[in-house]
Amino acid sequence: MLAGATFLAAPATAQTVASATTKLDLDKCRHAAGKAEEDYGEWRCQGYGGIPVYVAAGDQRIYVSFGRDAKNEPAAQQTLPAFNGEGDSIEWRGERGKDGKLKPFAAIMQWSTTVSGDGEPVRGRMLVITRLGSGAVCHVGYVDAQANPDAAALARQIADETARAFKCGADKPRILGNRGPGFSGPADN
Repeated sequence: MLAGATFLAAPATAQTVASATTKLDLDKCRHAAGKAEEDYGEWRCQGYGGIPVYVAAGDQRIYVSFGRDAKNEPAAQQTLPAFNGEGDSIEWRGERGKDGKLKPFAAIMQWSTTVSGDGEPVRGRMLVITRLGSGAVCHVGYVDAQANPDAAALARQIADETARAFKCGADKPRILGNRGPGFSGPADN
């Protein structure tokens, strides 16, 4: 959804990197119900500049991907190990073209988490940074939004420094900042 787009400028490279924020409301997206138990279905939404947003859910976890072929991108198979859910907005990081329009190269979304351990479950919030564009759409980094007062700045740092050159399937996602009890990053980190 394009309602409420906000633009923020931030220096990162020789070109101007900026942000736009859009709302994500699954109630306003096309939904296809799942067919199996614990399969909640999939949603197709519109993001910044009409970029398709694909959300699937099952087994109390979400999968979020972007682009025309979003369902077939690596991000459509990536989630967090802990039970999790989608946030209500997406920050799009990109460069301004000669026409002045933002051309996003990364998306940052806050996910809720519920980390189960030996004691009571711990609720957390993670910022998931996803690479956009040609060469595959996949997770490039994670920041614990509860353990870091500067979480948004850390997520933008990952997006700006890592997303454009990241090779999905070859490179490992970055984790910046502190990790609190609600942290849930990639299973192999």
